[in-house]
Amino acid sequence: MLDQIKLEKIIFIDIETVPLFPTYNLLSEKWKSLWDKKSGFISKDDQTPDEVYERAGIYAEFGKIVCISIGIIREVEGKRTFRVKSFVDNDEKSLLSSFSELLKTHFKSPDYLLCAHNGKEFDFPYIARRMLVNGIKLPFLLDTAGRKPWEIQHLDTLQLWKFGDYKHYTSLDVLTTLFGIPTPKQEMDGSDVAQVYWVDKDLEKIKEYCQRDVIAIAQLILKFRGDDLLNPKAVVYS
Repeated sequence: MLDQIKLEKIIFIDIETVPLFPTYNLLSEKWKSLWDKKSGFISKDDQTPDEVYERAGIYAEFGKIVCISIGIIREVEGKRTFRVKSFVDNDEKSLLSSFSELLKTHFKSPDYLLCAHNGKEFDFPYIARRMLVNGIKLPFLLDTAGRKPWEIQHLDTLQLWKFGDYKHYTSLDVLTTLFGIPTPKQEMDGSDVAQVYWVDKDLEKIKEYCQRDVIAIAQLILKFRGDDLLNPKAVVYS
């Protein structure tokens, strides 16, 4: 199946998210009450809502997107390049508006695919939910309402690796190591993003981390197809 998909029609994507507020104590009383209920389902070993709040960023109702990176494979005269672009901003609405405009302007034909690792469970619905929260109309590639499963143009490297095994979860870090792909988890991983954003205030570091994930996802798809990996020199940032 992957051999039948044109590589240049795949939009590789990754997002980085953080809690809406730097600490639990800054939540309003209403939001504290709501998070207290949520944390009761995810806490372990009698953790308090405050202690669990660092995980709030993985839920679209309690977090926000601070970076979206995308990558596109291009081939010209047999030479393959990988173009990477990032949307990074403290203003989530501005970030999402720019990303939505890109999809509507350059990737509006029905033969494009969004591809992420665990994208069907995380990246794609998270982006769509945060767009609605920010009053942004969903672009076609994210508007799945009323469409049949086979009509939704989403590709997920985790789902491909599962081969129908719904109980199995494999991280991107494990798969890149398994296939001999340079790991994107070098100086940080997803659990560090909130600290880097709220404490270190280093959006550039988050962007670089997000871009490494996008490159790794593209490399994984190439491995799944039996293709050669991208040469690091073939990566172009814009």
